[in-house]
Amino acid sequence: MLILGIDSSAVSVSAAVCDGFTVIAEGFINNRITHSQTLMPLTEAILKNAGLTLADIDAFAVSAGPGSFTGLRIGISAVKGMAYALGKPCRAVSTLHAMAFNMLSWEGIVCAAMDARRSQVYNALFEVKDGKITRLTEDRAISTDELKAELDSKYADRKIILVGDGAELCCRNFGDSANITVASGLQRYQNGTGVCFAAQFCEDISPAALMPSYLRLSQAERERENKQGSAQV
Repeated sequence: MLILGIDSSAVSVSAAVCDGFTVIAEGFINNRITHSQTLMPLTEAILKNAGLTLADIDAFAVSAGPGSFTGLRIGISAVKGMAYALGKPCRAVSTLHAMAFNMLSWEGIVCAAMDARRSQVYNALFEVKDGKITRLTEDRAISTDELKAELDSKYADRKIILVGDGAELCCRNFGDSANITVASGLQRYQNGTGVCFAAQFCEDISPAALMPSYLRLSQAERERENKQGSAQV
């Protein structure tokens, strides 16, 4: 089964085509040019180089969140459009779950963290053992202090590796911890291959049902709530 996986949840953008857990093609761009300019040309390029067309794809997967609100909307809109035009199913993938697949050769705890600003990270914990991933927590927005306290109380005797663009933020706030390391290179960041792999465990949904999972309100929504609250006082 050929799956096209797209990630546009952060600064980088990536697309991949996988047949099960076999990678057919992948592209990755991290040049800070807006995803609306880079995503579709990147997708077209990997398909062309793999000798495939969109019609060959059986399902379209995308990081549905958490992540950048704008980035998520761009990726989800692209997948909705391709899937709807071809009458193919979609699969909504947790960005954090997709990142855990970067560490299939790891034995221990994977702490996926994306910078959520305001001294918080989008986070989920996973255990990797014998090449299999077990989710330990739901996706959540959590302060780095709360995350460190949880790791210390539950996993102080386990090897822990940080992945995601929030990894360095966590590392700085955690201080020295003998059992915590930071993933290096491309292993640290979400990518299309991880989306394809995580999609193997997701159900097919219609393009209309594909929606982002933000985990918290946008800044505009928070400001609107604050104004409404002030007006009621």
